[in-house]
Formats: sequence, C-alpha cells, structure tokens
Amino acid sequence: MKTICLYFEIHQIIHLKRYRFFDIGTDHYYYDDYENERAITDIAERSYMPALNALQEMINANGKYFKVAFSISGVGMEQLEFHAPQVLTKLQELNSTGCVEFLAEPYSHGLSSLVNEADFEAEVKRQSAKIKEYFGQEPKVLRNSSLIYSDDIGLLVSHLGFKGMLTEGAKHVLGWKSPHYIYNCAMAPNLKLLLRDITLSDDISLRFNNSDWPGYPLFADTYMDRIAAFPEEEQVINIFMELSALGIAQPLSSNILEFLKALPTCAKARGITFSTPTELCMKIKAIDTLNVPDTLSWVDEERDVSSWLGNPMQREAFNKLYSVADRVRIANDPRINQDWDYLQASNNFRFMTTKPSNVGIDRGIYSSPFDAFTNYMNILGDFINRVNNLYPEEIDNDQLEGLLTTIKNQGDEIEMKDKEISRLQAKIEKIEAESDKLREACEGKKAEAKAAKKPTAKKAATGKSSSAIKATTKKAESTEK
Repeated sequence: MKTICLYFEIHQIIHLKRYRFFDIGTDHYYYDDYENERAITDIAERSYMPALNALQEMINANGKYFKVAFSISGVGMEQLEFHAPQVLTKLQELNSTGCVEFLAEPYSHGLSSLVNEADFEAEVKRQSAKIKEYFGQEPKVLRNSSLIYSDDIGLLVSHLGFKGMLTEGAKHVLGWKSPHYIYNCAMAPNLKLLLRDITLSDDISLRFNNSDWPGYPLFADTYMDRIAAFPEEEQVINIFMELSALGIAQPLSSNILEFLKALPTCAKARGITFSTPTELCMKIKAIDTLNVPDTLSWVDEERDVSSWLGNPMQREAFNKLYSVADRVRIANDPRINQDWDYLQASNNFRFMTTKPSNVGIDRGIYSSPFDAFTNYMNILGDFINRVNNLYPEEIDNDQLEGLLTTIKNQGDEIEMKDKEISRLQAKIEKIEAESDKLREACEGKKAEAKAAKKPTAKKAATGKSSSAIKATTKKAESTEK
C-alpha cells in the first residue's frame, strides 16, 4: 500500500541592518528590527495561519487518516514568539490532534554540519529541547538545513540517536534507483533515509501557479492518479516543501489551499494513506544502502552546497565565521550565543551567491552579492572582536576550555556545598524545634506535678496544726488541775 509523507519546513530569515566599516567597535547590534517584524507578520498573515488552518481542517475532516510533519528552526521559533505567537498556538492545537510530528534540525538553520561536529550537535540538542518544551515531543527524525546530507553527516546524526533523516532524492545520487523506497546510511546502517520526490514536491511548491507549465492547472485527482500509477512496490512518496510555499510562493488566489484540502479524499479513494517520518522508519525496512560521499541539498539544479559556498566570497565569510566556533561554544556568553545563532543562518551566505538560479533570490537590502558580502564581513569583524575580548587572545582554545571547566567545576562544588549547608541548617532548625517542643512538654509535666503536690502538703500541714492544738489544750487542762 502506498503512503504519503507530507512535510513542511518553517524558518524565518533574520534580516541584518546596513552596517558600515566605521560601526565596527561602536555598534554591537546588527539587526533590522522593523524589517524582521514586518516580514514575519506578513508571512504569518498570508501563509502560515491560512495554511495551518487548512491543515487543521484536513485533520478534523479525516481523523487519524491524515498526518503531517513539521520542522521549525530555533531562530524561527524565537521570531514567532516575538512577533507572531498565534502561529505557535496553532501548531500546538495541531499537535494535540496526535496527527502531527515535529522533527529535529539545527537551531540556527545554519551550515555547522559541514564544518564543526560539536557545534552541530549542540544546535540540534537545543532545538530538540525547544520542540519538547512547546509540543512535548522528543524528535526521533532529523532534517538538516536545506536537506543537506552526506555519509559523514549521516554517521554523526546516527550517533545522536536519531532513527531517520530526511534528504533529497537527487538523480546524481540515486542513478537508476527510485526515491520511493527507504534507504539506509552507508556509514550507519541503523539510520534510515527518506528521500524527497523532487518532481511531486516542486509541482506544488514551485509550479502550481505557473500558467506556462505544461501541467497547469494541477488538480488533486490527477495528482493522486500519478502517485497511484507508480509501480506497486514503490510504497513511500515523500513530499517535502517550505510552509511558505502555501501563500507566498504560490498565492492563496491560486486556490493552492483548496487543492491541498482535496488531497486526503482523493488519496483515500485510491487506497493511498498518509504517514509521519517516524512511522515510516519504524514500519518499513530499508531496501538498500545509499552512498553519498559528496554533500547534497535540495537547492538549485546541482543539489549541492554551491549556493552557500560556491564562490571565494562565501567561503571566506564561512571560514572566518567558524574560525571562532569553538571559542563561542566554550565561552557560552548569552548575548554572543544569540548573535552566533543569527549570523550562522544559511541565508546570510545565500545572499552572496553569484550563481544563476531558477528560484529568484530576494536579497533584501543588498544590491548585489558583493554588497551582501561587504555588509556581512563588517558585522563579522565586530562580532569576532567581541568574542576575542571575552578572554585574552593569548589563551588558546584548549587552555580556555580547561580554565572555564575548572571555574565551572569550582562553581558546581560551591553550589553543592551551599546545598549541603542549607540542608544541615534546615536539619539543625528541625532539631531545635523538636528540642523546644520537648522542653515545653517537660516543663508542662513539671508544672502539673508541682500543682498535684500542693494540696497534699497543705493537708499535712493542716493535720499537724490540729494535733498541736489538741496537745496544747490537754497540757493546759492538766496544769489547771
């Protein structure tokens, strides 16, 4: 039986402001707050909320039959918290249906998997923790930024304990093979790979509203007919795209949401189901190993990382940024960490590309790739100065890590001793309270005993006086005689 895995990515670009060379050392704030608020408010109104409402309708109408998966970058969640919390609220409502899975990905939506394993691991753990905080799910499947994958990255992801990973069904990797099976990582056979069907995904996300496209207009029934026509043994159909495709890349006026809402009914009529990534990894065995020695992604025709690292400007900016990666991680300064997340985002390098692309690039404030490079490098110069100013540059990374580890251990020891002191103080107070109660009880018993003895003494005294009176009386009487 064929099953569809429908997945949407949510990430928000952090727009940098115009930053001059003479700002280095004087201005440590790098962001265009107005543009960031405007952009996310716009995309939330035009895309996220209408699309999520449509998906909620589909779940309500189809029960447990329809399922969908999301991954949200950590910086994307931060922007939603600040400017569009209603999107997170809606995602929580979808999560409560039990028909939604949330995936792991790098917190910054950056390229750390290409250069720094420790940084990549830390980012994935932070984003997973944020997913757990909001949705109560512990991600079991990972989706790297822009579906970036290689055998080495797969091995790293398997060591992090994930069951599966999403990536691109690129022709130069698959060859004669089909993307409609589950494969496993060449260097970690326990890690299963779900491959995006490029044509079916891009028909919705890129071509749906293109009247010059031979497939225009695209209807839900013909779309499902194409899936049903695949060979019977090709069971897994992975349709992956950005959520912003629904409303931004393909405007709502194109009836893209009506097309989407018709998919479950048309699928059910053809015996096609829907599954989440984890369900596929748990239920279906891998058919073969996929060898990916060179890095691939879902961007451009080459399906590689040349969109971010394809020219000398991009590589210089990338290498300079990650030259301080270990120092940033070791220092663990809150403000530095936030800037580090935002500066890592892959779009900063994408703006510098000189490649022609079928997908238009909105460079924002930049007039050219060179303008984007200059602005980014100015910001990066100030950022690196701040990182190096945290601790003397003469201290290398190993020494710094040892120093900070010692400080942390001492802090932990002091904290432990403080807790022990607090515990002993509480114990002493308890003992003193019990001692006071015991003292009060003893004093009470003494008082009672004393009170009980007084009448007896009085009685004895009274009896003695009577005898004395009688004796005196008798003596007097005898003397008179």
